[in-house]
Amino acid sequence: MYIATISPTTTMPAVLFSLMLLGALCSLGQAMSREERHRLRNQVVEMFDHAYQNYMDHAYPADELMPLTCRGRVRGLEPSRGDVDDALGKFSLTLIDTLDTLVLLNKTTEFEAAVRRVLSDVRLDNDIVVSVFETNIRVLGGLLGGHSMAVMLKEGGQHMQWYQDELLHMAKELGFRLLPAFNTSSGLPYPRVNLKFGVRGPETRTGTETDTCTACAGTIILEFAALSRFTGEPVFEAHARRALDFLWEKRQRNSNLVGTTINIHSGEWVRRDSGVGAGIDSYYEYLLKAYILLGDDVFLQRFNIHYASIMKYISQPPLLLDVHIHKPLLPARTWMDSLLAFFPGLQVLKGDIRPAIETHEMLYQVTKKHNFLPEAFTTDFRVHWAQHPLRPEFAESTYFLYKATGDPYYLEAGRTILDNLNRFARVPCGFAAMKDVRTGSHEDRMDSFFLAEMFKYLFLLFADAEDLPFDVEDYVFTTEAHLLPLSLSTGPHSSSIPSNRTSKEELDDSNFDWTCPNTRLLFPDPAYPSNLREPIRSAVDKSCPRPAPYREPGMGHPPLRAQDFMANNPEHLELLRRMGVSLIHLKDGRVQLVQHATQAVSAVAAEDGVRFMQDMMELSSQQQKEQLPPRAIQIVSHPFFGRVVLTAGPAQFGIDLSKSSTGLRGFATVAEPYSGCSEITNAEYVRGHIALLQRGQCMFAEKARHIQKAGAIGGIVIDDNEGSSSDTAPLFQMAGDGRSTDDITMPLLFLFHKEGNILLEALKEYREVEVLLSDKARDRGVDVEEDCLTEATTPTSFEPIGQSQMSTLEVDELAPEQVTPSQQEVSPVEQDTSPAEEVTPPEEEASPAEDVGPPEEEATEADLARPKEERDSEDREEPEGDTDSSSQSVDELLADWREDLEAFQQMEKDEL
Repeated sequence: MYIATISPTTTMPAVLFSLMLLGALCSLGQAMSREERHRLRNQVVEMFDHAYQNYMDHAYPADELMPLTCRGRVRGLEPSRGDVDDALGKFSLTLIDTLDTLVLLNKTTEFEAAVRRVLSDVRLDNDIVVSVFETNIRVLGGLLGGHSMAVMLKEGGQHMQWYQDELLHMAKELGFRLLPAFNTSSGLPYPRVNLKFGVRGPETRTGTETDTCTACAGTIILEFAALSRFTGEPVFEAHARRALDFLWEKRQRNSNLVGTTINIHSGEWVRRDSGVGAGIDSYYEYLLKAYILLGDDVFLQRFNIHYASIMKYISQPPLLLDVHIHKPLLPARTWMDSLLAFFPGLQVLKGDIRPAIETHEMLYQVTKKHNFLPEAFTTDFRVHWAQHPLRPEFAESTYFLYKATGDPYYLEAGRTILDNLNRFARVPCGFAAMKDVRTGSHEDRMDSFFLAEMFKYLFLLFADAEDLPFDVEDYVFTTEAHLLPLSLSTGPHSSSIPSNRTSKEELDDSNFDWTCPNTRLLFPDPAYPSNLREPIRSAVDKSCPRPAPYREPGMGHPPLRAQDFMANNPEHLELLRRMGVSLIHLKDGRVQLVQHATQAVSAVAAEDGVRFMQDMMELSSQQQKEQLPPRAIQIVSHPFFGRVVLTAGPAQFGIDLSKSSTGLRGFATVAEPYSGCSEITNAEYVRGHIALLQRGQCMFAEKARHIQKAGAIGGIVIDDNEGSSSDTAPLFQMAGDGRSTDDITMPLLFLFHKEGNILLEALKEYREVEVLLSDKARDRGVDVEEDCLTEATTPTSFEPIGQSQMSTLEVDELAPEQVTPSQQEVSPVEQDTSPAEEVTPPEEEASPAEDVGPPEEEATEADLARPKEERDSEDREEPEGDTDSSSQSVDELLADWREDLEAFQQMEKDEL
């Protein structure tokens, strides 16, 4: 089916290993037989062999395999993929990342050969800029994991007898090559370092960055502490602790949350959205695991305090939604990213099983809907970003939940992962990432983490204890699933390592247990997990109902091109029907455009439908590149004086306000008829004014032509969907009516109902309301009398939305047809009787006064940095609650919307 959206120790207490508490729970269904588990275990090994051998045959010594073209990815020889390529350092990344996987899967001979290859072939002094975060978790972690396995095998007396800590020596060399990145006043590392020259400035292409993501700075301690304790060099652990201490000190003290991006010099939060997915995820993971590995109480205390805030503000079972660190009751976005899928596994380590079961079940249902977890998906479980680079986080949580509960349900979840990888991702030269989970299209990449993590967790899920060459309970998994021995807690380390410990009073976590809860006591009813999962499964099913197949006999029809499609053309609608494409009208005026091959009148028509949907997606993506950013409507007359700024959507026609340094200023008046769909009857009042219109009944361009003919200098279209707001609904770009709009020479902006009501209420109370239409909010006192001037704020500007976000068809309805929704997994598509494009809004608009931005969809997190913001992290207060603006006085409106202008300031500083 095709859909178009157009327009996540030895001295330690038992607390930490809930995973040790094997299984009191059992599924109500039939348990998986031992034979079946062994079959799946063997299948995991076969799949690993397919991926690993193809890397060695077609890619080595390159960093990664390109499985579609059967060759290695060498940085500089392939087209740049941007920051994601910072993981590649010409150091045979996949081989190093896979070392300890070979041992776990009982491939000792292959491991010994791989170690010899690494020692003879890999250089760590290449003149190349790499991500500190990715190099630490993949390469340094891989070398340390390989060293741990080599030592374990050598002590066994049968293998690796020649080994003399060579991998550890390489790890130490790499550690010293990463250390220059930590030469900052804060102790937070630069996001990138040159392996040969360190951090020297522009000539080494390093040292110019100012920001890094929280996870990038906070996911160092396991590898660096292990390196210090293996080698006796305390400098590595000291730097990692200093970075963690700084992040802890910079947490928001009221919410005890951290932001996503921080300035490495000043410590100011650049992006103040907080969640458990991309940009923050492994920071929380490493606080808990640092306690497990090192036995230092301060890490558990900090984790507990953070965790309480996560469960209070971010966790909305089964969802995990980003919030603002200063106003944690305000959501920062309406979608989740796939990296948060690790969190149920972390909750198992914490011993909090119930929410782990709930969130995992939600993720499992989304996986079953789309075959894989999309890179991002909405709160109603639809695709937001369609890529899937074969991430292992869901498999990781599945393993930990099975380990903690013994519920065979999680074995079935693992089987689903295996089946989908083989059915949809397997190609002759390995496994290819999914470019689009909806269409099944591939991307020519197989990231190293696929071999490092995915096969470890799946093998452990199906294997018996006797299948494993060592006891995994003696090790802790890093975020890249590398194995570090818990014996390091007693290893040599300097007692002089500085740790910025906070006072006991501040770190009071008396509400937390320091012993692990027994799952037998928590869940005495074997049906308990099933009872938790059932309502979540039902909720996902209701959000994305699966249609019954339908087939109509007939002949195919000549294909319709996406660029020619008009939603108000009956002929086009009939063509869509024949191709199996449905147009579903929603209550809020939007429509969904969905294609199901079985509903086409013939096989030929079904193929035409597939082509049409693919063309529509391409057209939508292309149009999005040309989209204009949001606009501002500022009320500048008395008593507002520019304090009230309303977020507006642009049009694809008329004057481009981004090219005007002054914007358009004029008095607002309501046009008659309010719809603007016929000749304006109050032209004498509209002439020379900015006309207010209601959305609906005709095309946006038609409204613009009518008010322009009446002499208006600009127009504002107000949504007729009561309660709509830019806080919760995505802005869209108003499009024309399919013919030339060159005759429209004035600006037209769009306001949702809530923002439009602010303007209408002001007009009702003050007969003369002057507004400024512009591409950004202007200084508050512009061109008003001197005695009315108030403090000025910095004007802002906007940047185009990234093309990774989904587009949506936006058109107003003329006469909605009665169409029964019959498809699933569709992002909304809005209608206006002709196509227009919807723009995914900047995350700041999740609330009037806060800023957020989406996580990156690629493997690296180091590119999540954003420009700094102005306000101090301690100045904000919690929201008092929402109020209906239509019932407020203008003074109250001013109070409620005072921060709008600041929201526009912060839009300038976020990458949309």
